[in-house]
Amino acid sequence: MKSKVVLLSILSIFVVSNAFASRILIPMDNSQTDHLKAYGLAYWCLQYGVKVEWLLNYRGGSFMTEDISQIEEACRLRGVSCEKISGADEARIINIIEESNMESVLLEKAPKVAIYAPPSRKSEPWDDAVNLALEYAEIPFDIIWDPEVLLGKLSEYDWIHLHHEDFTGQYGKFFAAYRNTMWYKQDKALNETTAHELGFTKVSKLKLAVSEAIHDYVVRGGFLFAMCSATDTYDICRAAYRTDIVPSESDGDGVDPNHESRLDFGRTYAFENFSIVINPSIYEHSSIDTSPTRGRRSLTPESDYFSLFDFSAKWDPVPTMLVQNHSDVVKGFWGQCTGYNSRYIKKNVTILAETPGKEEAKYIHGNIGKGTFTFLGGHDPEDYQHMIGDPPTDLRLHRHSPGYRLILNNVLFPAAKKKERKT
Repeated sequence: MKSKVVLLSILSIFVVSNAFASRILIPMDNSQTDHLKAYGLAYWCLQYGVKVEWLLNYRGGSFMTEDISQIEEACRLRGVSCEKISGADEARIINIIEESNMESVLLEKAPKVAIYAPPSRKSEPWDDAVNLALEYAEIPFDIIWDPEVLLGKLSEYDWIHLHHEDFTGQYGKFFAAYRNTMWYKQDKALNETTAHELGFTKVSKLKLAVSEAIHDYVVRGGFLFAMCSATDTYDICRAAYRTDIVPSESDGDGVDPNHESRLDFGRTYAFENFSIVINPSIYEHSSIDTSPTRGRRSLTPESDYFSLFDFSAKWDPVPTMLVQNHSDVVKGFWGQCTGYNSRYIKKNVTILAETPGKEEAKYIHGNIGKGTFTFLGGHDPEDYQHMIGDPPTDLRLHRHSPGYRLILNNVLFPAAKKKERKT
Protein backbone atom coordinates (compact mmCIF):
# COMPACT_ATOMS: atom_id res chain seq x y z
CA MET A 1 0.00 0.00 0.00
CA LYS A 2 2.81 2.38 0.91
CA SER A 3 4.52 1.83 -2.46
CA LYS A 4 1.26 2.65 -4.29
CA VAL A 5 0.92 5.91 -2.37
CA VAL A 6 4.50 6.86 -3.21
CA LEU A 7 3.90 5.97 -6.85
CA LEU A 8 0.75 8.11 -7.07
CA SER A 9 2.56 10.96 -5.36
CA ILE A 10 5.47 10.84 -7.78
CA LEU A 11 3.23 10.53 -10.83
CA SER A 12 1.05 13.45 -9.74
CA ILE A 13 4.10 15.64 -9.28
CA PHE A 14 5.39 14.34 -12.62
CA VAL A 15 2.28 15.69 -14.37
CA VAL A 16 2.62 19.09 -12.70
CA SER A 17 6.33 19.26 -13.48
CA ASN A 18 5.69 18.90 -17.20
CA ALA A 19 4.43 22.46 -17.16
CA PHE A 20 7.95 23.60 -16.35
CA ALA A 21 11.03 23.36 -18.53
CA SER A 22 13.60 22.29 -15.97
CA ARG A 23 15.04 18.77 -15.87
CA ILE A 24 17.36 16.77 -13.64
CA LEU A 25 20.70 15.63 -15.02
CA ILE A 26 22.63 12.87 -13.28
CA PRO A 27 26.17 13.30 -14.65
CA MET A 28 28.31 10.19 -15.12
CA ASP A 29 31.66 11.83 -15.79
CA ASN A 30 34.30 12.43 -13.12
CA SER A 31 32.05 14.96 -11.37
CA GLN A 32 29.76 12.15 -10.14
CA THR A 33 30.11 11.42 -6.42
CA ASP A 34 28.91 7.81 -6.64
CA HIS A 35 28.80 6.25 -10.10
CA LEU A 36 27.43 2.91 -8.90
CA LYS A 37 24.58 4.33 -6.82
CA ALA A 38 23.59 6.47 -9.82
CA TYR A 39 22.52 3.33 -11.68
CA GLY A 40 20.31 2.39 -8.76
CA LEU A 41 18.82 5.88 -8.82
CA ALA A 42 17.95 5.51 -12.51
CA TYR A 43 16.41 2.12 -11.77
CA TRP A 44 14.42 3.61 -8.89
CA CYS A 45 12.94 6.22 -11.23
CA LEU A 46 11.86 3.50 -13.66
CA GLN A 47 10.27 1.53 -10.81
CA TYR A 48 7.93 4.43 -10.16
CA GLY A 49 7.00 5.03 -13.77
CA VAL A 50 9.32 7.98 -14.39
CA LYS A 51 11.15 7.51 -17.68
CA VAL A 52 14.86 8.17 -17.92
CA GLU A 53 16.92 9.28 -20.89
CA TRP A 54 20.33 7.63 -21.15
CA LEU A 55 22.61 10.14 -22.86
CA LEU A 56 25.10 7.85 -24.53
CA ASN A 57 28.65 9.26 -24.68
CA TYR A 58 27.51 12.54 -23.10
CA ARG A 59 29.53 13.18 -19.94
CA GLY A 60 30.28 9.52 -19.40
CA GLY A 61 26.79 8.27 -20.24
CA SER A 62 24.69 10.58 -18.08
CA PHE A 63 21.02 10.16 -17.17
CA MET A 64 18.33 12.82 -17.55
CA THR A 65 14.83 12.78 -16.15
CA GLU A 66 11.98 15.00 -15.04
CA ASP A 67 12.48 17.67 -12.41
CA ILE A 68 10.73 16.02 -9.47
CA SER A 69 11.59 16.93 -5.90
CA GLN A 70 11.54 13.27 -4.78
CA ILE A 71 14.26 12.47 -7.28
CA GLU A 72 16.49 15.22 -5.95
CA GLU A 73 15.87 13.96 -2.43
CA ALA A 74 16.67 10.37 -3.47
CA CYS A 75 19.92 11.57 -5.00
CA ARG A 76 20.82 13.35 -1.78
CA LEU A 77 20.05 10.31 0.37
CA ARG A 78 22.09 8.00 -1.85
CA GLY A 79 25.00 10.39 -2.25
CA VAL A 80 24.46 10.74 -5.99
CA SER A 81 25.31 14.00 -7.76
CA CYS A 82 22.56 15.65 -9.77
CA GLU A 83 22.11 18.97 -11.51
CA LYS A 84 18.92 20.90 -12.17
CA ILE A 85 19.04 22.20 -15.72
CA SER A 86 16.83 24.70 -17.51
CA GLY A 87 14.99 24.28 -20.77
CA ALA A 88 17.76 26.21 -22.49
CA ASP A 89 20.36 23.87 -20.99
CA GLU A 90 18.41 20.86 -22.20
CA ALA A 91 18.19 22.30 -25.72
CA ARG A 92 21.94 22.88 -25.69
CA ILE A 93 22.57 19.26 -24.61
CA ILE A 94 20.25 17.94 -27.32
CA ASN A 95 22.09 20.01 -29.91
CA ILE A 96 25.46 18.66 -28.74
CA ILE A 97 24.13 15.10 -28.94
CA GLU A 98 22.74 15.59 -32.44
CA GLU A 99 26.04 16.94 -33.75
CA SER A 100 28.35 14.41 -32.04
CA ASN A 101 28.89 10.68 -31.63
CA MET A 102 26.19 10.65 -28.98
CA GLU A 103 22.60 9.51 -28.69
CA SER A 104 19.68 9.73 -26.31
CA VAL A 105 18.06 6.38 -25.50
CA LEU A 106 14.81 6.27 -23.57
CA LEU A 107 14.67 3.83 -20.66
CA GLU A 108 11.05 2.87 -20.22
CA LYS A 109 10.64 0.08 -17.68
CA ALA A 110 12.58 -1.30 -14.74
CA PRO A 111 13.76 -4.77 -15.81
CA LYS A 112 13.04 -7.67 -13.47
CA VAL A 113 16.38 -9.16 -12.48
CA ALA A 114 17.43 -12.67 -11.45
CA ILE A 115 20.74 -14.21 -10.39
CA TYR A 116 21.24 -17.90 -11.11
CA ALA A 117 22.99 -19.21 -8.01
CA PRO A 118 22.78 -22.22 -5.68
CA PRO A 119 21.01 -21.94 -2.31
CA SER A 120 24.41 -22.54 -0.71
CA ARG A 121 25.87 -19.36 -2.25
CA LYS A 122 26.29 -17.61 1.13
CA SER A 123 28.48 -20.42 2.40
CA GLU A 124 30.67 -20.46 -0.71
CA PRO A 125 34.24 -19.24 -0.08
CA TRP A 126 33.95 -16.51 -2.72
CA ASP A 127 31.67 -13.60 -3.52
CA ASP A 128 29.90 -12.61 -6.72
CA ALA A 129 30.54 -9.20 -8.27
CA VAL A 130 27.03 -8.87 -9.74
CA ASN A 131 25.40 -9.67 -6.42
CA LEU A 132 27.61 -7.06 -4.76
CA ALA A 133 26.87 -4.48 -7.46
CA LEU A 134 23.11 -4.91 -7.27
CA GLU A 135 23.04 -4.76 -3.49
CA TYR A 136 25.21 -1.66 -3.39
CA ALA A 137 23.22 0.11 -6.13
CA GLU A 138 19.97 -0.91 -4.36
CA ILE A 139 18.59 -2.71 -7.38
CA PRO A 140 16.23 -5.55 -6.37
CA PHE A 141 16.82 -9.09 -7.62
CA ASP A 142 15.75 -12.68 -7.02
CA ILE A 143 17.91 -15.78 -6.64
CA ILE A 144 16.85 -18.77 -8.73
CA TRP A 145 18.52 -22.13 -9.34
CA ASP A 146 18.05 -25.37 -11.20
CA PRO A 147 14.56 -26.35 -9.95
CA GLU A 148 13.14 -22.90 -10.73
CA VAL A 149 14.82 -22.75 -14.13
CA LEU A 150 13.50 -26.15 -15.16
CA LEU A 151 10.00 -25.16 -13.97
CA GLY A 152 10.02 -22.25 -16.44
CA LYS A 153 10.47 -19.45 -13.91
CA LEU A 154 12.90 -17.62 -16.21
CA SER A 155 9.93 -16.30 -18.18
CA GLU A 156 9.17 -14.04 -15.22
CA TYR A 157 12.44 -12.12 -15.65
CA ASP A 158 13.89 -9.69 -18.18
CA TRP A 159 17.54 -10.23 -17.25
CA ILE A 160 19.51 -13.07 -15.73
CA HIS A 161 23.06 -13.26 -14.45
CA LEU A 162 24.88 -16.57 -14.33
CA HIS A 163 26.70 -16.80 -11.03
CA HIS A 164 30.14 -18.46 -11.16
CA GLU A 165 28.63 -21.79 -12.10
CA ASP A 166 30.42 -24.71 -13.77
CA PHE A 167 27.97 -25.90 -16.41
CA THR A 168 30.15 -28.89 -17.27
CA GLY A 169 29.31 -30.61 -13.98
CA GLN A 170 32.89 -30.58 -12.67
CA TYR A 171 32.32 -28.35 -9.61
CA GLY A 172 34.69 -25.65 -10.81
CA LYS A 173 37.50 -28.15 -11.36
CA PHE A 174 38.48 -27.65 -7.73
CA PHE A 175 39.06 -31.39 -7.27
CA ALA A 176 42.86 -31.33 -7.14
CA ALA A 177 43.24 -28.54 -4.60
CA TYR A 178 40.04 -28.58 -2.56
CA ARG A 179 38.44 -32.04 -2.72
CA ASN A 180 39.00 -32.58 1.01
CA THR A 181 37.49 -29.27 2.13
CA MET A 182 34.03 -29.18 3.66
CA TRP A 183 32.67 -26.57 1.24
CA TYR A 184 33.70 -28.65 -1.79
CA LYS A 185 32.10 -31.79 -0.39
CA GLN A 186 28.90 -29.88 0.43
CA ASP A 187 28.74 -28.31 -3.02
CA LYS A 188 29.22 -31.68 -4.72
CA ALA A 189 26.59 -33.32 -2.51
CA LEU A 190 24.08 -30.52 -3.12
CA ASN A 191 24.48 -30.75 -6.89
CA GLU A 192 24.24 -34.52 -6.93
CA THR A 193 21.16 -34.55 -4.70
CA THR A 194 19.48 -31.88 -6.83
CA ALA A 195 20.24 -33.81 -10.02
CA HIS A 196 18.77 -37.03 -8.64
CA GLU A 197 15.69 -35.29 -7.25
CA LEU A 198 15.04 -33.77 -10.67
CA GLY A 199 15.43 -37.11 -12.42
CA PHE A 200 18.97 -36.87 -13.80
CA THR A 201 21.63 -39.56 -13.45
CA LYS A 202 24.53 -37.09 -13.41
CA VAL A 203 25.11 -33.43 -12.60
CA SER A 204 26.44 -32.83 -16.11
CA LYS A 205 23.10 -33.95 -17.56
CA LEU A 206 21.24 -31.64 -15.18
CA LYS A 207 23.40 -28.67 -16.20
CA LEU A 208 22.84 -29.48 -19.87
CA ALA A 209 19.07 -29.36 -19.30
CA VAL A 210 19.44 -26.06 -17.43
CA SER A 211 21.52 -24.63 -20.28
CA GLU A 212 18.77 -25.63 -22.71
CA ALA A 213 16.17 -23.84 -20.60
CA ILE A 214 18.37 -20.73 -20.47
CA HIS A 215 18.86 -20.95 -24.22
CA ASP A 216 15.11 -21.08 -24.77
CA TYR A 217 14.77 -18.01 -22.55
CA VAL A 218 17.36 -16.08 -24.54
CA VAL A 219 15.94 -17.09 -27.93
CA ARG A 220 12.54 -15.77 -26.84
CA GLY A 221 14.03 -12.36 -26.01
CA GLY A 222 15.81 -12.71 -22.67
CA PHE A 223 18.98 -10.87 -21.68
CA LEU A 224 21.83 -13.04 -20.41
CA PHE A 225 24.87 -11.68 -18.60
CA ALA A 226 27.63 -13.96 -17.33
CA MET A 227 31.07 -13.60 -15.78
CA CYS A 228 34.09 -15.78 -15.07
CA SER A 229 33.61 -19.57 -15.37
CA ALA A 230 29.90 -19.27 -16.19
CA THR A 231 30.89 -17.86 -19.59
CA ASP A 232 33.16 -20.51 -21.08
CA THR A 233 31.58 -23.50 -19.30
CA TYR A 234 28.15 -22.52 -20.64
CA ASP A 235 29.42 -22.81 -24.22
CA ILE A 236 31.45 -25.94 -23.42
CA CYS A 237 28.34 -27.56 -21.99
CA ARG A 238 26.32 -26.74 -25.08
CA ALA A 239 29.02 -27.98 -27.46
CA ALA A 240 29.43 -31.27 -25.55
CA TYR A 241 25.74 -32.19 -25.42
CA ARG A 242 26.26 -35.53 -27.21
CA THR A 243 29.49 -36.63 -25.55
CA ASP A 244 31.07 -37.03 -22.09
CA ILE A 245 33.92 -34.67 -21.14
CA VAL A 246 33.69 -35.20 -17.37
CA PRO A 247 36.40 -37.37 -15.75
CA SER A 248 35.55 -40.10 -13.27
CA GLU A 249 36.75 -37.99 -10.33
CA SER A 250 33.66 -35.83 -10.82
CA ASP A 251 30.95 -38.22 -11.99
CA GLY A 252 32.19 -41.76 -11.51
CA ASP A 253 32.67 -42.74 -15.15
CA GLY A 254 35.26 -41.94 -17.78
CA VAL A 255 35.63 -39.37 -20.55
CA ASP A 256 34.49 -40.26 -24.06
CA PRO A 257 37.79 -40.92 -25.94
CA ASN A 258 36.23 -39.40 -29.07
CA HIS A 259 34.83 -36.33 -27.33
CA GLU A 260 36.79 -33.80 -29.42
CA SER A 261 35.22 -34.99 -32.68
CA ARG A 262 31.76 -34.93 -31.14
CA LEU A 263 31.75 -31.31 -30.04
CA ASP A 264 29.09 -29.28 -31.85
CA PHE A 265 30.17 -25.64 -32.18
CA GLY A 266 26.97 -24.77 -34.00
CA ARG A 267 25.24 -24.76 -30.61
CA THR A 268 27.61 -22.37 -28.87
CA TYR A 269 27.06 -18.66 -28.35
CA ALA A 270 30.50 -17.10 -28.50
CA PHE A 271 33.25 -19.69 -29.01
CA GLU A 272 34.22 -22.34 -31.55
CA ASN A 273 37.05 -24.75 -32.44
CA PHE A 274 38.33 -24.88 -28.87
CA SER A 275 39.80 -27.96 -27.19
CA ILE A 276 38.79 -29.43 -23.84
CA VAL A 277 41.11 -29.89 -20.85
CA ILE A 278 39.99 -33.25 -19.41
CA ASN A 279 42.73 -33.71 -16.80
CA PRO A 280 40.96 -33.28 -13.42
CA SER A 281 44.19 -32.09 -11.81
CA ILE A 282 44.49 -29.11 -14.14
CA TYR A 283 42.53 -26.04 -13.02
CA GLU A 284 41.30 -25.19 -16.52
CA HIS A 285 38.30 -26.16 -18.64
CA SER A 286 39.41 -25.45 -22.20
CA SER A 287 41.64 -23.46 -24.52
CA ILE A 288 39.13 -20.58 -24.48
CA ASP A 289 40.47 -19.06 -21.26
CA THR A 290 43.60 -16.93 -21.53
CA SER A 291 44.68 -17.40 -17.90
CA PRO A 292 47.46 -19.93 -18.68
CA THR A 293 49.05 -17.70 -21.33
CA ARG A 294 48.81 -14.27 -19.68
CA GLY A 295 51.93 -14.56 -17.51
CA ARG A 296 51.22 -13.85 -13.85
CA ARG A 297 54.77 -12.68 -13.28
CA SER A 298 54.82 -10.20 -16.17
CA LEU A 299 51.47 -8.66 -15.28
CA THR A 300 50.80 -6.64 -12.14
CA PRO A 301 47.75 -4.70 -10.93
CA GLU A 302 49.47 -1.57 -12.21
CA SER A 303 50.30 -2.90 -15.68
CA ASP A 304 47.22 -5.06 -16.35
CA TYR A 305 44.35 -3.24 -18.06
CA PHE A 306 41.92 -3.56 -20.95
CA SER A 307 40.54 -0.99 -23.37
CA LEU A 308 36.90 -0.36 -24.25
CA PHE A 309 36.07 0.05 -27.92
CA ASP A 310 34.41 3.18 -29.21
CA PHE A 311 31.16 2.56 -31.09
CA SER A 312 28.81 4.75 -33.10
CA ALA A 313 26.11 5.80 -30.65
CA LYS A 314 23.63 6.52 -33.44
CA TRP A 315 24.22 3.38 -35.50
CA ASP A 316 25.31 0.91 -32.81
CA PRO A 317 23.40 1.93 -29.66
CA VAL A 318 23.54 -1.53 -28.05
CA PRO A 319 27.33 -1.92 -27.79
CA THR A 320 27.53 1.78 -26.99
CA MET A 321 25.24 1.29 -23.99
CA LEU A 322 27.31 -1.62 -22.77
CA VAL A 323 30.60 0.34 -22.74
CA GLN A 324 29.37 3.60 -21.19
CA ASN A 325 32.00 4.79 -18.74
CA HIS A 326 33.97 7.72 -17.42
CA SER A 327 37.16 5.92 -18.49
CA ASP A 328 37.94 4.02 -21.68
CA VAL A 329 40.68 2.07 -19.88
CA VAL A 330 39.66 -0.42 -17.17
CA LYS A 331 41.87 -2.19 -14.64
CA GLY A 332 42.39 -5.86 -15.45
CA PHE A 333 41.36 -8.62 -13.06
CA TRP A 334 41.77 -12.39 -12.96
CA GLY A 335 39.25 -15.16 -12.59
CA GLN A 336 38.85 -18.84 -13.27
CA CYS A 337 38.10 -17.63 -16.78
CA THR A 338 40.05 -14.38 -17.03
CA GLY A 339 39.56 -13.57 -20.70
CA TYR A 340 38.84 -15.10 -24.09
CA ASN A 341 41.43 -16.22 -26.61
CA SER A 342 40.58 -14.23 -29.73
CA ARG A 343 41.23 -17.16 -32.08
CA TYR A 344 38.25 -19.05 -30.64
CA ILE A 345 35.69 -16.22 -30.78
CA LYS A 346 33.02 -16.52 -33.46
CA LYS A 347 33.09 -13.92 -36.22
CA ASN A 348 29.57 -12.64 -35.51
CA VAL A 349 30.40 -11.81 -31.87
CA THR A 350 31.05 -8.16 -31.02
CA ILE A 351 34.22 -7.56 -29.01
CA LEU A 352 33.52 -4.73 -26.58
CA ALA A 353 36.93 -4.63 -24.92
CA GLU A 354 40.34 -6.27 -25.29
CA THR A 355 43.64 -6.47 -23.47
CA PRO A 356 46.37 -4.82 -25.58
CA GLY A 357 49.05 -7.17 -26.85
CA LYS A 358 47.48 -10.32 -25.40
CA GLU A 359 45.10 -11.62 -28.12
CA GLU A 360 42.60 -11.48 -25.30
CA ALA A 361 39.02 -10.25 -25.53
CA LYS A 362 37.75 -9.28 -22.09
CA TYR A 363 34.17 -8.25 -22.80
CA ILE A 364 31.98 -9.60 -25.64
CA HIS A 365 28.38 -9.43 -26.81
CA GLY A 366 26.10 -11.13 -29.30
CA ASN A 367 22.55 -11.87 -30.42
CA ILE A 368 20.78 -15.20 -30.03
CA GLY A 369 17.31 -15.31 -31.54
CA LYS A 370 15.36 -12.37 -30.13
CA GLY A 371 17.66 -12.06 -27.13
CA THR A 372 21.27 -11.25 -26.33
CA PHE A 373 24.22 -12.47 -24.31
CA THR A 374 27.11 -10.53 -22.80
CA PHE A 375 30.18 -12.20 -21.31
CA LEU A 376 32.72 -10.45 -19.07
CA GLY A 377 35.92 -12.31 -18.20
CA GLY A 378 37.30 -12.33 -14.66
CA HIS A 379 35.89 -12.60 -11.16
CA ASP A 380 35.80 -9.16 -9.49
CA PRO A 381 36.73 -5.81 -11.11
CA GLU A 382 38.14 -4.47 -7.82
CA ASP A 383 39.86 -7.61 -6.54
CA TYR A 384 42.76 -8.21 -8.90
CA GLN A 385 43.42 -11.85 -8.02
CA HIS A 386 40.57 -13.01 -5.81
CA MET A 387 41.58 -16.06 -3.80
CA ILE A 388 39.22 -18.59 -2.25
CA GLY A 389 38.41 -17.42 1.25
CA ASP A 390 39.12 -13.73 0.60
CA PRO A 391 36.57 -11.30 2.10
CA PRO A 392 33.93 -9.70 -0.16
CA THR A 393 34.77 -6.44 -1.89
CA ASP A 394 33.46 -3.36 -0.09
CA LEU A 395 32.00 -1.21 -2.84
CA ARG A 396 31.85 1.80 -0.55
CA LEU A 397 35.58 1.98 -1.29
CA HIS A 398 35.05 1.67 -5.06
CA ARG A 399 32.16 4.01 -5.85
CA HIS A 400 33.80 5.06 -9.12
CA SER A 401 34.83 1.62 -10.38
CA PRO A 402 34.85 1.53 -14.22
CA GLY A 403 34.76 -2.28 -14.07
CA TYR A 404 31.63 -2.37 -11.92
CA ARG A 405 30.04 0.17 -14.23
CA LEU A 406 30.23 -2.41 -17.02
CA ILE A 407 28.13 -4.77 -14.91
CA LEU A 408 25.53 -2.11 -14.17
CA ASN A 409 25.36 -1.03 -17.82
CA ASN A 410 24.06 -4.52 -18.50
CA VAL A 411 21.40 -4.28 -15.81
CA LEU A 412 19.88 -1.15 -17.34
CA PHE A 413 20.29 -2.34 -20.93
CA PRO A 414 16.94 -4.25 -21.05
CA ALA A 415 15.08 -1.09 -20.03
CA ALA A 416 15.82 0.26 -23.53
CA LYS A 417 14.68 -2.91 -25.26
CA LYS A 418 11.59 -1.55 -27.04
CA LYS A 419 13.26 1.62 -28.26
CA GLU A 420 16.37 -0.25 -29.39
CA ARG A 421 14.33 -2.72 -31.46
CA LYS A 422 13.07 0.17 -33.61
CA THR A 423 16.58 1.21 -34.67
